[in-house]
Amino acid sequence: MHWLAACRFVRALAVLIAGGSLLCPRVFADSSYYRHVIFDNSQSSDVYWYSTAQAVAPSVLVQKDRRLPVESRIFLTPPNALRLEWQSQQGGGWDAEVHLVDFRNRFPELQGKNLYLWCFAPDGIAAADLPELVLSNAQEGLQVAQFPGSFTAPEPLGKFSGDIPAGRWIQVRIPLAELHTDSVYAFHPESLQSVIFHQGRADGARHTLIIDDFRLDEDPALNVGGKAIVLPAPQHIRATGYDRHIVVQWEADETAAPARFVIFRSLDGGPFQPIGIQLPDIHRYSDFLGKSNVKATYRVIAEDWQNNRSAPSPTASAATRVLTDDELLTMLQEASFQYYWEGADPHSGMARENIPGDDRIVATGASGMGICALIVGVDRHFITRDQGVERLNKIVFFLEKAQRYHGAWSHYMNGATGRTMPVFGMFDNGGDLVETSFLMQGLLTARQYFNRPNERERDLNRRITQLWETVEWDWYRDSPQRDFLFWHWSPQWSWQIHHPLIGFNEVMVTYLLAIASPTHGVPAEMYYSGWASQAQGALDYRQGWSGTTDGNHYANGHTYFGIKLDVGSGTGGPLFYTHYSFLGFDPHALHDRYTASYFENNRNIALINRAYCTANPKHYPGYGANTWGLTASDTPEGYEASAPDEADDHGTIALTGALASFPYTPEASMEAFKHYYRDLGGDLWGIYGPRDAYTPTPGATWVSPIYMGLNQAPIVVMVENYRTGLLWKTFMANPEIAAVQKKLDVATKN
Repeated sequence: MHWLAACRFVRALAVLIAGGSLLCPRVFADSSYYRHVIFDNSQSSDVYWYSTAQAVAPSVLVQKDRRLPVESRIFLTPPNALRLEWQSQQGGGWDAEVHLVDFRNRFPELQGKNLYLWCFAPDGIAAADLPELVLSNAQEGLQVAQFPGSFTAPEPLGKFSGDIPAGRWIQVRIPLAELHTDSVYAFHPESLQSVIFHQGRADGARHTLIIDDFRLDEDPALNVGGKAIVLPAPQHIRATGYDRHIVVQWEADETAAPARFVIFRSLDGGPFQPIGIQLPDIHRYSDFLGKSNVKATYRVIAEDWQNNRSAPSPTASAATRVLTDDELLTMLQEASFQYYWEGADPHSGMARENIPGDDRIVATGASGMGICALIVGVDRHFITRDQGVERLNKIVFFLEKAQRYHGAWSHYMNGATGRTMPVFGMFDNGGDLVETSFLMQGLLTARQYFNRPNERERDLNRRITQLWETVEWDWYRDSPQRDFLFWHWSPQWSWQIHHPLIGFNEVMVTYLLAIASPTHGVPAEMYYSGWASQAQGALDYRQGWSGTTDGNHYANGHTYFGIKLDVGSGTGGPLFYTHYSFLGFDPHALHDRYTASYFENNRNIALINRAYCTANPKHYPGYGANTWGLTASDTPEGYEASAPDEADDHGTIALTGALASFPYTPEASMEAFKHYYRDLGGDLWGIYGPRDAYTPTPGATWVSPIYMGLNQAPIVVMVENYRTGLLWKTFMANPEIAAVQKKLDVATKN
């Protein structure tokens, strides 16, 4: 199973490293930003997903699908704000809740003594006619009934704002010390989850209030002279046009700590209009224009939390143009590659688990995939070879100093210190063999690619070989008599997480690398005793997570939607099963006693996935032949491994599903790509290319607020494997890897 399954299984049971030159020019501050921000803008243009809205007659609150509408014409932080439109009547009531965006690895504590928000009234509103305000420690808002949920006593918004004048933005400051709990528990502002507006005085009049830019913060900072800090203007702005969007980049001196950057656009020589914001420390913005042959001019300003602005940057212009299919694929790869280049941890060069997220956390497996993406970046000239070598040196230096457990790294590490971060709980404080496998797949591909006869690349090769040969694959067998490899080991908890690796799923590469190891290898027979085990425990394991006996013997043999599946449980499972182990390991070169070709088996899994989404047995809006790809991703309910079956299809499409399947389904993947980009790019395309996932529901679309390290790299790499086979050829050229199939052939005959 994927690490999500391992996490469920577990639930059932400082010194700064500074090596090499710093290729990340900025220290990212996503964690800092999201320790303050509650709302800045909505990713969806119709309703705000992270809100709830309801009214009790005869009072009225304008809402859609029980969510607040988005205001796209009047805003403080472009491109939108939230719209409160109500009529309060005697005997009725209404409430509107704005929830904290809850994404993976969001730092759990907000920071600040005041709640700030900005208000705009098209027609003036007297203080007495404004709503009342409640803060809650839970997403359920006023319905909280158990610890740690608490909420404040209602306070009139007008107490803090005074009258709202017509047609002018005002900032409201609410000292948190003046709010008091109305719950059985104390209210903790650092745990704030919901800002709730509800009916105040029943004046019977219709009111509209535009609200924007909610945050917790301290009082404004002043310099030594008692004056507001002056923000320097961004410089060296440049713009690059693509098929339907333009990428704007700039440089900035951030010593004055701006709150954000605001991007302005001029079309056809017209006035500059604000179109979006960017987080501090990110100097890239993707402007989706929606059509080709459009010229636009841009400038950027820095802004603080009081809406004070720097002087504008110089301008830069570019135009969109129709791209060929080949150019579109290069565009897709380059955008997704930036997650691992500009978005990498600045101390280690490793990949972040997700962006935005907790800036401290780097992910071992995603970093291995990112190394493969780095190779594509060099080969496609997104970066130079010297830059690639320098980044690899940084990563290898970090890995040499990071904590290891019989040669294996942990799932997550602190990017500044190399120390284990047990994100999944106290038992998860040791080695993770599966994540180490994904990392080593990337490192071995890099060892073979960066093999020129110069001192830097020879040294890099030597050091990667040292890392490879010191992974004790045989230790993770638990004992010489065991038929399985095991996922985790901890020096504190030993084999407390005793999770055997049983296929078919994404961990095939772990067995293949363990068999290939020249120093700590395991017998090739373990491929059959462990990975493809026929023991009753293995049968129960497969049936337990797939919910079917189809494929519980590893071999499947059933036909789904007219497509025969040789290997796999049920209808094949999530698509990442066909991606993660095969970023480097060429499935054309792999066969066993159950299938003549893992390439064809993977192709059939992808075809079944698409056929299922086309048939759409659960009748989700938006599914179809150009909208498919059920795999592990972010979802409205958190991280889930979606699959084409009744139990695991929750209505969320992960864009990496179809896009990383290019080698298997090139025509269908291109059809999906063009739909995601050309038809839906306004919602689904950002600074690192296609967003992680979305629910294709017209009028109430959820779009993931994050990018994930596990999902962007497979796009870069598998598209390249479709185009040139680069990663497959390079990884398979390692002499230890080239021998694996021969060892399996001998084991197959026994």
